[in-house]
Amino acid sequence: MKKFRSSWFRVATAGATTDGREIDAAWITEMASSYNPAVYGARVWMEHIRGTIADSPFRAYGDVIALKAEDVDVSLNGHTEKRLALFAQIEPTADLVAMNKARQKIYTSIEVNPQFAGTGKAYLTGLGITDSPASLGTDVLAFAAKHPDANPYKARKQHPENLFSVAEEVALVFEEIEDKPSPAAALLSRISELFKTRDAKTDQDLTQFGEAVTALAEHVKAQDDQFAAEQQASREQRTQLQQLTTNFNALKHRLETTETQPQRPLVSGGGATTLTDC
Repeated sequence: MKKFRSSWFRVATAGATTDGREIDAAWITEMASSYNPAVYGARVWMEHIRGTIADSPFRAYGDVIALKAEDVDVSLNGHTEKRLALFAQIEPTADLVAMNKARQKIYTSIEVNPQFAGTGKAYLTGLGITDSPASLGTDVLAFAAKHPDANPYKARKQHPENLFSVAEEVALVFEEIEDKPSPAAALLSRISELFKTRDAKTDQDLTQFGEAVTALAEHVKAQDDQFAAEQQASREQRTQLQQLTTNFNALKHRLETTETQPQRPLVSGGGATTLTDC
């Protein structure tokens, strides 16, 4: 099965959204730095509509695999200014590749959750594709700013606080990528194919040898899979440890800089007289 991957393309620029709010440059920085498909993978949706049936026209059309932030030049009212932009790289389905070749759905719009999963940071939760940039442009902006409860995109949001960016035209370039199996999986596949093509009259010794080699290959593959899983668990543990260390250092700093007990008032002297209990 062929797999494709896009080149980097711009999906949003700091500025207006479809409901009167603005995408803050800090959000773009947070989305680029925090995006992790293993935590929450943003998928590609037609018109931001999430279909529930696999063969629906509104099924998913790919996955966002990486994000980055870069400054771009934006022309506004006759002058140019620098703005922070969000760039994405996606793995599309074959349907999206065909659609793009036919020049369909050539505009993209991001879906942002400004407070993702209690982290207090913005996160990319979806990427919409559309052929109607005007529907995400000035008309909707003006309408949504005056009538937020009547926003035509309100029903398409996963969370009421999410927002969609203004759609931007993109020139998607897809390149085919080779999905190579691990060495152990490749070995198992080769051995299996070898013995599928053997004559049924192969002598018993050769059959037993083949079974032994197959068992060995399966064992190596299982170890390979286990090692990959342990690597992923180790990465997650390191991330958790870094967060715990940050929290501990912050708590330590607060404790060291906070007065925990009131100071005892100074006691004035009682003079030079010494009293004796006789």
